Amino acid sequence: MSKPLHLLTKPHHLAARFFGSLSSRPPEPSEDSWAESQLLPGEIGLWRKMSNQDRRHSAKVARRFVQARPEASRAEVAGALLHDVGKIECGLGTWGRVVASIVGGRTERFRLYHDHEQIGARLAEAAGSEPPTVELIGEQGAAYPILHSCDRA
Repeated sequence: MSKPLHLLTKPHHLAARFFGSLSSRPPEPSEDSWAESQLLPGEIGLWRKMSNQDRRHSAKVARRFVQARPEASRAEVAGALLHDVGKIECGLGTWGRVVASIVGGRTERFRLYHDHEQIGARLAEAAGSEPPTVELIGEQGAAYPILHSCDRA
């Protein structure tokens, strides 16, 4: 089942994500190194499968998350870094994601895009992530409201 659209409730977030996704440049080397220092070996493999755009976005969200939750565990930071990892399964680029956001889960790939949190949680669990990481990616756990607000900032 598709999630409700957030086009009208968070237009600034969507606009920022869209314009940021137009560049395919990788994250800065310092950001990439920091991210990988927070991840277990299997998680690093997932991180490297993410698009450059998603890795840049996720590193930015994870940095906000650490600021908002300084007591965050390594596993929680990994969850913030990998919160969008399930998007690797949908195979949609920027324009496909825009369309999926507008029309909902009308095709299999659009449904995968809209279910990326649950897909990401399964991928993380299979990669050997700790339960707090899996929970956070799957939109669960005590730290999820903070991650959600950091993702929408």
